Amino acid sequence: MSIQRSLEQLAKMIDEADFLLNEQLANDALARADELESKLESTQFVEFYYFKANAWSSLRRIKHQDESRIWGWQQEEILHEIYYLRCAITHSAFETTDDFRKCQILVNTGNILNHIGRPIEAIEYWRRALTIIPSFAMAKVNLALGWEVYGKLLYDRRHSCLLLNQAYKMYSSLKTGRLIWDSEDFKQIFSTVIEHENQIRLHVDVEKIDSIPLDGYSLGRSKVERIYRVWVLENTLFLNPLNDIGAHSIASTDILHLPSLVTDQYMVPHHYGFFNQLKQEFASARYQLWQSISECDLCKKHVSDKDVYLVDTLDFSRYGMAIEQVKLAFRSSYSLLDKVAYFINDYWDLGLPKRQITFSKVWYKNAKKIDGIHLQLENLENNCLRGLYWLSKDFVDEGNEGELLLGKVMEPDATKLAGLRNHLEHKYVKVHDEFFFDRDLSGGNFFDDELALHISTEELIAKSIKLLKLIRASLVYLSLAVHREEQVKASKKPNFKMPVIMTPIK
Repeated sequence: MSIQRSLEQLAKMIDEADFLLNEQLANDALARADELESKLESTQFVEFYYFKANAWSSLRRIKHQDESRIWGWQQEEILHEIYYLRCAITHSAFETTDDFRKCQILVNTGNILNHIGRPIEAIEYWRRALTIIPSFAMAKVNLALGWEVYGKLLYDRRHSCLLLNQAYKMYSSLKTGRLIWDSEDFKQIFSTVIEHENQIRLHVDVEKIDSIPLDGYSLGRSKVERIYRVWVLENTLFLNPLNDIGAHSIASTDILHLPSLVTDQYMVPHHYGFFNQLKQEFASARYQLWQSISECDLCKKHVSDKDVYLVDTLDFSRYGMAIEQVKLAFRSSYSLLDKVAYFINDYWDLGLPKRQITFSKVWYKNAKKIDGIHLQLENLENNCLRGLYWLSKDFVDEGNEGELLLGKVMEPDATKLAGLRNHLEHKYVKVHDEFFFDRDLSGGNFFDDELALHISTEELIAKSIKLLKLIRASLVYLSLAVHREEQVKASKKPNFKMPVIMTPIK
């Protein structure tokens, strides 16, 4: 049997396991996939990873027949499903893959991320699918659902209504025009769409909300400020849920903060000050990155670079303030993850030793992760907090580039991010001009520098933007997780409360 024929048989086997909810068949499919992997050509890996993700998805659905397991924190099926979907997306053959298959992979990735409490990243995947096939029905359906779910999580009712209105319009658009479906259950899905559309209309004055313009708001007085804010909008980096609708000027402020908090004492909760600092450090890193990108693009030399004597090592390495600012933005962004963990430890009263707190470890009973999820968190039905837990699975505390950490993380790039941070903090990173960058620097040639981690300017900037997006998502999820926790507290203690009004710093 040819390799292609074997892949087709594997796909049928997985479909049958999913249809029959047959756990043994799904496991047999994964075993067959492992046997097949070494025989594949490079162009076949996208399909292969997609099929493996589907097998793990089947196992997840089988185990979720017991609905009590849906809220389980440690689910290896989810970890593997997302890992393999991302392997497919990041593979070099993805861009040459059939558009329909690309959309299926992107939509599935968005679906599972939304399921585990990460709607912000899910929205990005669904929108990416729609840039490939604008009429791809399941991308539209799930994008509408994502906006609806996200809108219901918010503590600001105005933002909530605007997101629900976007969902309503997307649901309505499905009733007109030609759609491309990849599901045989499209009639049932369509009836669900109508139901959701009617529910939103029942609770939201969609005509009134639709009259609120999304554009036409000031982006600043100076040309530099306007250019900067447009860049932030286009990269979805404002701490504002409305930025997840699109690059509209209504979202050009970092308005998101913590919701109302209730305390037993008449004093300002220190968590507001903590979140202030998290926001400020994020905003400063964001601006620093934009400024450095602008200067890198212009090949602009900073005044501090003048008369700094450096030696040409003949490998087209780049130096200067602009490059160092990109590195600083990456480092300061990465450091926010552990600070989010520190916030979680205090707010949820986990009682972990302060020196042992990291973003990867804060969720567990001890730093070695051997005794399972912390008891304070285990039974919480807080989807945004669970989203933060799963976001931590995109990172490792340390790792060697290229090291396979399957079963520990769900981001194929995790060790590269950790390795880059480790080299920036403690070792040596050499940044090269993209045009002349030799990506294989392990051949013992004249330009080898074994002390350095080699990276191109373009890759360093791309990784920094990717990291900033994840930090933004973590701050939004943190705010919404606190909001959910405060709702639960209020339902248990419906006593009289004395309000204290918090005003913004001018």
